[in-house]
Amino acid sequence: MSLGHNLGIDTVDARRWAQILANYRKPSQVRSIAELALTFVPLVALWTVAWLTFSLGYAWVSLIIAIPAAGFLVRLFMIQHDCGHGTFFAHRWMNDWIGRIIGTLTLTPYEFWRRSHAIHHATAGNLDRRGFGDVDTLTVREYLARSRWGRLKYRLYRHPIVMFGIGPAYLFLLQHRIPLGFMRNGWQPWASTMLTNLAIALIVAALTWLIGIEAFVVVHLPIMMLAATVGVWLFYVQHQFEYTVWERDGKWSLHDSALHGSSHYDLPALLRWFTANIGVHHVHHLCSRIPYYRLPSVLRDHPELRDIGRITLFESFRCVRLVLWDEAERRLVSFREVRPSSRPRSVQEPRA
Repeated sequence: MSLGHNLGIDTVDARRWAQILANYRKPSQVRSIAELALTFVPLVALWTVAWLTFSLGYAWVSLIIAIPAAGFLVRLFMIQHDCGHGTFFAHRWMNDWIGRIIGTLTLTPYEFWRRSHAIHHATAGNLDRRGFGDVDTLTVREYLARSRWGRLKYRLYRHPIVMFGIGPAYLFLLQHRIPLGFMRNGWQPWASTMLTNLAIALIVAALTWLIGIEAFVVVHLPIMMLAATVGVWLFYVQHQFEYTVWERDGKWSLHDSALHGSSHYDLPALLRWFTANIGVHHVHHLCSRIPYYRLPSVLRDHPELRDIGRITLFESFRCVRLVLWDEAERRLVSFREVRPSSRPRSVQEPRA
């Protein structure tokens, strides 16, 4: 796994890179429309084939088809993601309306998600501004200062079954139905969420009426849940790697955190395509206005960016065990790595 700062890459002027990357911000209307068509049309076709095979009595085939269909749904979410950043089309109204429409398919209310994701970009890696739009992460001292029940709750939250099994279902099926965190932020997040909920309800009602509840559950639910799990996994790996960056408010820098606190998830070519290059996350965080289809050009033109926070597919599975930020060692560590000597005085065991 690339060691990022430990390799001397911390000398890179992140602000200067942000200025350089601004040259890649302009979207192509033709390319964006083509990307949208290449994602939406195959998704509809695969969904239809999955339903047809189910109706013919081959439910197991529809479950297999759910795998590539989920990949296209993930890609559709990434287009919604770019729309939220105002990068997919040159005109804001096109980004917003395409984002809203896609939100009914990804179960993600556009306005609510756009605002929460903007907060994530503005606070990622800041230890004093955690808790919104990120994976809850405790420092070693905070974890050890908790009661046994508090530590158990955190262990359960960070368990892979909860994080990548129960978590995605809860996030997309339940949490996205209410604009939590934006109760007092005006009517737009509420309107977006409730209108998205209404559109989702109408689509579900129409499909269950046309094909039946059993077909809908067997065909669509696996696609949705697989896509949700992949989405949560991608978001996890993008910031939960060993030599990510977390700083207290006084030392935190937006540009340094973007470049060094976000990974370069170097996936195989097919997976890069399905995930719309979101693995080039350090570049995305440093300049979020770059359309996803221009991110490979950044790495080709500036190969020195390739090794910053680089994680391969195989290496990424090791990130699951990294659950606590060690402020002394400046890296994420596992529960097993926490030693009694790491405890704050108030929670250390009394001497015999």
